[in-house]
Amino acid sequence: MAWLILAVAVVTEIVWALSLKWAAMQGSWAASAVPVVLSFVNMGLLALAMRGLPAGTAYAVWTGLGAVGVTVFGMILFGEKLNTVQIGFIGLIVIGVVGTKFFAQA
Repeated sequence: MAWLILAVAVVTEIVWALSLKWAAMQGSWAASAVPVVLSFVNMGLLALAMRGLPAGTAYAVWTGLGAVGVTVFGMILFGEKLNTVQIGFIGLIVIGVVGTKFFAQA
């Protein structure tokens, strides 16, 4: 169950980070409230996942997959560009997360 909660936390992390960019583009107070609310949800889910997972494992998966997701969706939604070397390093993050999950005790 902790892994499922962590997966939802990762999705929330990705939406939160993308909402920061969106709010900056909108430039309104209402748009700025979205990332603030999402940050509370995000942290709550991460804390809940850490009840059943080691803190380092949960945090590594959360930040790693969050970074990958923000990168991918930043390219799709905002037209951000990556070069081949950057894509290779993003791939290394994915390999690290998979290894972390595969060898986790929980």
